[in-house]
Amino acid sequence: MDRLFWKIFLSFWLSLLLGSAVVAAGVYLYNQSRADELREAQGRVFLRGEFSLRMYALLAEQGGTAALLQADAGRKDWELPPPLVIDAQGRELWGRPVPPDLIDQVRSGSVELPIPARRVVDPKGQELLIFVPPPEGPRVRRARSPYVPYLPWFQFAAAVLASLIVSALLARHLSRPIERLRDAFDTVAQGGLGARVGESMGRRRDELAQLGRDFDHMAGQLQKLVGSQERLLHDVSHELRSPLARMQVAVGLARQQPDKLDTALSRIEREADRLNELVGEVLTLSRLESTSRGGAQAERQDFVDIAELVATVVEDARFEGASSQREIRFDDGNVGELVMPARGELLHRALDNVVRNALQHTPEQSTVEVVLCQDRSGARVLIEVSDQGQGVAEGELEQIFEPFVRGQGEGKGYGLGLAIARRAIEAHGGAIVARNRRDGGLRVSIALPVQAEGAPTA
Repeated sequence: MDRLFWKIFLSFWLSLLLGSAVVAAGVYLYNQSRADELREAQGRVFLRGEFSLRMYALLAEQGGTAALLQADAGRKDWELPPPLVIDAQGRELWGRPVPPDLIDQVRSGSVELPIPARRVVDPKGQELLIFVPPPEGPRVRRARSPYVPYLPWFQFAAAVLASLIVSALLARHLSRPIERLRDAFDTVAQGGLGARVGESMGRRRDELAQLGRDFDHMAGQLQKLVGSQERLLHDVSHELRSPLARMQVAVGLARQQPDKLDTALSRIEREADRLNELVGEVLTLSRLESTSRGGAQAERQDFVDIAELVATVVEDARFEGASSQREIRFDDGNVGELVMPARGELLHRALDNVVRNALQHTPEQSTVEVVLCQDRSGARVLIEVSDQGQGVAEGELEQIFEPFVRGQGEGKGYGLGLAIARRAIEAHGGAIVARNRRDGGLRVSIALPVQAEGAPTA
C-alpha cells in the first residue's frame, strides 16, 4: 500500500500544480491585458484632468471663485466633470459632497492613485485646493495585518493534510482487493485451488471486482482441470491394474505348470493387446484435450466427404452387427456430396465410437438408426444415432462423455469411446449431446459446421 499511496499522492499534487500553473498563467495574461487597457484609460483621463486642472487653477488665480462659476456655466458639453474646488473651510465650490478624509489624503499625498491637484490663492487671498476626483473613488494605503503573510502557508498546510487523507483512503480502497488477490494467488500457487475472492469484494462493481470474478472463474477452471487430470490418472491406474494382475497370474501359472505355457502366453498376449489398446485410447484422449486447449496440432486437415464418411462407418458397423442380429438403418437425407475440411481419421474414429456404442447397447434383433441431414440454413450437418437399449439416467446424460464412465451398464471397453468422440467433434467446431428417446433407448446428436470454423489447422 505504501508505494501505491505515494504514487497517488504525488500524482494528485503534480496534477494540482500543473492545473494551478495553467490557471495562474491564464489569469496573469488576462490581468496584464486588462492592466494595459486600464493604464491607457487612466492615462487619457489623467491628461484631460490635468488640462482641466490647469485651466481652473489659472481662472482661480486671476478671477477667483466667480470666474470659476462663470466658466462652469458654459461647461455643458465637457466630457469630464469639473475639478473639485475646496476652500479653506473644506467646502466644495459647487456644493458637491466630498469626504473629509479624501481632502486630507489629497493634501497629504496618501492617495494610492495619482490625482492631479494644485493649491492656488485667489485675488482675495483665499487658498483653494483644486484636484480631479479619482474615477473609481479613492484608494488609501492601509497597513497590512500581521496575519496576512501567514495565510498562504496555512492554506498550503491544509491542502497537504487534505490530500494526505484523500490519498490514504483512495490507496486503501484500491489496495485492499489487490492484497486479497495476491493472497489468493499465493494460495493457488501452493496448491489451494479452492481459493476464491468474490465474496471478499463485497458490493464493489468496479474493475477490481471484475478482476476478482475473473480470478474465481480461472481458479474454478483450473480446479476442474486438475481434478479431471487426477481422476483420469486414477481411472487409468485402475484400468491398468486388472490386465497387469492377470498377466502376473499367467506368468505364475507358466512357472508352476510348464505344460500350460501356451495357454499362459496366449493370456499374456491378450492382456498385452488390451494394455496397448488402453494406452492408445488414453493418448488419443490426451492429444484431443491438448488440442481443445490450444495445444500443438499433430494432425493435418484434409477435405472429407462427410456423407461418404458416415456411410463407411455404417457399413463397417453393419458387418459387425450381423453376427448378433443387430441391424443398422441409414438415412442419408439425400444430401449428396458434402465436402468439408476436417481431420478425416479423427472424425471417422469419433463417428465409429458413437455408432459402435449404440450397436453394443441395443438389444439383439433390434435396430440402430443413423440419420444424416443438413439444417435449414445449410451451415451445419446433423448426424443422429439412436439405439433401442435401456437409455441412461437423466442425471448421467452429460457424464457419459467423461473418460472411464460407462453410462449404460458394464460392458466392453474402457468408457473412453464417447469421451474421445466428444473431444474430436469439439475440435472440429461441433457439438455432441445425448438424450433419452420417448419410446426407449438413447439418441446421440452430432452437429458439425460445414465450413468447420473450429477445426484445427495444420
